[in-house]
Amino acid sequence: MIPGGGQPNMQQLLQQAQKMQQDLARAQEELAHTEVDGQAGGGLVKATVTGSGELRALKIDPKAVDPEDTETLADLIVAAVQAANENAQTLQQQKLGPLAQGLGGGGMGIPGLPF
Repeated sequence: MIPGGGQPNMQQLLQQAQKMQQDLARAQEELAHTEVDGQAGGGLVKATVTGSGELRALKIDPKAVDPEDTETLADLIVAAVQAANENAQTLQQQKLGPLAQGLGGGGMGIPGLPF
């Protein structure tokens, strides 16, 4: 029988898990404050989102505004927001990916992980 019943290993695992959880929380906080952009129409429409996907700003060049064709403007807005969200997802993978792998891959069901 092993003295201590192997508890030091369990304690060490718990400490590592706690550190990873703290690192994950820090990374999520950083994502919430980091802004990324996306654009459409050659820059006529620009969207800014946080790394966690919250839309923060939308800029529309007056050249993109045609009262006779609001459908194209709407398409440009959607495309700019989608581009910004794709950039946010890339940032999430860069920041959270290594942490999720450290937790066993796939985030182990931890809320807030994008995968």
